[in-house]
Amino acid sequence: MKKCFALLTVLLCCVPVWSQDDEFALDECTSIVVGRLASTDGSVITSHTCDGVSRTWIDVVPAAKHSRSEKFQVLKNTRKTSFRGDTTGVRFAGEIPMPRRTLQYLNTAYPCLNEKQVAMGETTFTGPDTLRNKNSMFYIEELARLALMQCDNARDAIKVMGALAEKYGYADGGECLTVIDKKEAWFFEILGNGKDKVGAVWAAQRVPDDEVAVSANIARIGKLDLKNKDYFMASSNVEEVAKEYGLWDGEGDFIFYKAYHGSYGSGKNFKEREYFVLNALAPSLGLSMDMDELPFSVKPEGKVDVRKVMELLRGTYEGTELDMCKNVLLTTPAKDGKPEKTTVSPIANPWLTTDTRNTLNTIAPGTVEFTRTLAVAWCSHSTVIQCRDWLPDAVGGVCWYALDNPGESPRFPIFSGNTEVPAAFDTCGHRYYKRDCALWTFRRPNRLATVAWQKNKKRVNDDILAIEKLGFEGLPEVEANPTTENLNAYTEKIYNAAAKKWEELEDYLWQKHGRGF
Repeated sequence: MKKCFALLTVLLCCVPVWSQDDEFALDECTSIVVGRLASTDGSVITSHTCDGVSRTWIDVVPAAKHSRSEKFQVLKNTRKTSFRGDTTGVRFAGEIPMPRRTLQYLNTAYPCLNEKQVAMGETTFTGPDTLRNKNSMFYIEELARLALMQCDNARDAIKVMGALAEKYGYADGGECLTVIDKKEAWFFEILGNGKDKVGAVWAAQRVPDDEVAVSANIARIGKLDLKNKDYFMASSNVEEVAKEYGLWDGEGDFIFYKAYHGSYGSGKNFKEREYFVLNALAPSLGLSMDMDELPFSVKPEGKVDVRKVMELLRGTYEGTELDMCKNVLLTTPAKDGKPEKTTVSPIANPWLTTDTRNTLNTIAPGTVEFTRTLAVAWCSHSTVIQCRDWLPDAVGGVCWYALDNPGESPRFPIFSGNTEVPAAFDTCGHRYYKRDCALWTFRRPNRLATVAWQKNKKRVNDDILAIEKLGFEGLPEVEANPTTENLNAYTEKIYNAAAKKWEELEDYLWQKHGRGF
């Protein structure tokens, strides 16, 4: 039964500027993937909401040649640093031979795009605790880095990461990288092979070219048909490790996600986010949250473009049964001949903190049941990356980058051929508040908008779409003349426009709410 109540002024004061706690360590990150024949223009698309406190400083690491004696230093905890060269908390894990030639790549917290249009998204699925050896060498971001430094296609990137992890050891929890190139899209899922063992267990499955898939903190790869080398790859121990640790009894089909799932998802291969995306793109399949399993990928009922992926990543389930705002209601009493009216409260937003949800549920039990949305306030940054085989590599690969909550922030392009990014990205904003840091340029107005979200969401959404439109309108001119200078300048132009728009948004919000929210 819907709870309907009048929210007192004192309650309005209880809504914090910071929205939605970073409390769900097992459900950080979402990645939507689109095959080239499922996209409107032939792009292959991957994406990543980097939810949590991974660094927001980014740079471009140039291509280089290296001597035979040179070593690559494998590091741990680089995702939490504050600037390039910061060694706070960073640990040396070991060293391996440096590749003789390395490619240029975009150095985000999880490196995401190289000069040859190989790109990656990431999500964590944790997996069984019994498999993780924290003393092994590689965290997932270092595997991604080395693959982007060496590979010009997704298949080779997966083989490089798998081989390195098997040889030197994988130290992270269960991870999925959504790996794409100009032609193909793959899921690469990897775990350790035992607490006291150096090695890894992994599998990879290709997304059919005419389908879309989503990874959201749950292992998604199912039955492995390793005879079909065009669609499946795996470590040689993939079944052996599962049997050794009692994760599979050796009877019947071996299902990767059933053997190696973590606690999130309760053994299924989906929760809200997977259902929402797949159902939105293929509604006639009649997918349901009550199902035991959802398909690995689906054929969308309409072609999907990169802007549709951006829209999906802004998703908060508004207007559905999963909408967390639907019971946060405000009743306006009858007055001056106008009847009593009940509407969604101005303070209702899909990113309420635990304290605020608990306050509302204390006043009226059952008002807000937490549902994990695609867009979250604890997002550090997010990417939507398209790779396009009909364009030169320098401009064919484009990362549409946003900071903070993807439901409230604009995107700007960084190309495979960029050699620099705006200076505002020199430092991370997580440890310190800095007005000249890129993260806080967007986080400040976003938090203000959230406090009275129902009053402000239209303005925020309109501004997002205005910057999105600006970014896409100028692409043909850049694509026609993709010099390094033009690529760098276009990134700077759209970023500056977005920053200015969000500064104006902050001014507007203070003017609008100067006497209270």
